[in-house]
Amino acid sequence: MLLSDIAKQARVSPSTVSRAINQPDIVAPESLARIRAVMKTHSYTPAPANRRRGPKSRLPRLRRLGVWFVGAKANNPSLNWFQERIADVQGENPRHRIELNMLFSNSPDELPRALAEEKLDGVIIQGMQPSPMVLNKLKHMPCVWFMTRRSHDFPGDFIEPNNEENGRMAANYLAERGHKTVAVLTTEPGYSANVRRVSAFIDQANQLGLRSHQILGEDVPGVSYLEIAPLNTETEQLVRNLTQLFPRPTGLYIPVDHFAGAFFRTLRQAGLTPRKDFEVILGNFNPLIYNNLEHHPAAIDINLSTLVRKVIDHLVWRIENPDSPGRIGLAVSPTLRPAFGQD
Repeated sequence: MLLSDIAKQARVSPSTVSRAINQPDIVAPESLARIRAVMKTHSYTPAPANRRRGPKSRLPRLRRLGVWFVGAKANNPSLNWFQERIADVQGENPRHRIELNMLFSNSPDELPRALAEEKLDGVIIQGMQPSPMVLNKLKHMPCVWFMTRRSHDFPGDFIEPNNEENGRMAANYLAERGHKTVAVLTTEPGYSANVRRVSAFIDQANQLGLRSHQILGEDVPGVSYLEIAPLNTETEQLVRNLTQLFPRPTGLYIPVDHFAGAFFRTLRQAGLTPRKDFEVILGNFNPLIYNNLEHHPAAIDINLSTLVRKVIDHLVWRIENPDSPGRIGLAVSPTLRPAFGQD
């Protein structure tokens, strides 16, 4: 059957039929549907791509992906960062055509409708770890855990920051700056990223011969950490515990930055001055938080754009290779951002 015959019956031009075969993404849906209906009626099968004449599609296939925030309420504006990073990454290097769907569930036992109905090609999971019952329902859905896993027994592939390297980098930095007594402070000691960063920091500080302290808030089991907001009383207690130590630590490591602003204000209220009484290194660099701090200390950048790029690349690979054996995990190394005005 000739393309001109298909074109005549589908009421389009032969060139439109050629594009429908080689570049279907640029053909109007109504025309594409008519062309395919004619081809199906006449059992017409196009030649293999390497034997076709005419233009070939240069556009990668559209992938419908979900980003599932487990343990977070829908339309939480604080979680828009993922969509923003996706836009940045695709603008820099459009390796994939992505249609992104933001999914939310209040608990690990809830499965969003789009996943239950299998309307997506794959899913990125973040937040609380889904329950075994829910994960079992996803066994045929390609999925990749994004950011720090909540437990080491998550069964699928994962992309996460190298938290151990983060903690060691902080200890090395404070040692190089001449601090002999150091402390790590955080409001959520049970958060898995904190657990790993705190442990690595203390181990490295001890190996370097530093006197080290852990000043930790109260653990709150079952918290998702996607919507957590530390209370002022928590930062006040951290500062109170810090000032009671003798000798008082002068080098401070804050493994997550979301309470840094409140912490610095509380230190100032306690009569402590940055760079004179203490020096801080943050274990995360979020420009929205960092630029609003009273002073700008050194920070460890987990390289979020790289993490987003890696998780998209890997999920697309897993979609294309669903039967590839083994569990694949990748940790992205952080980089050090010196304090403002520091060489």
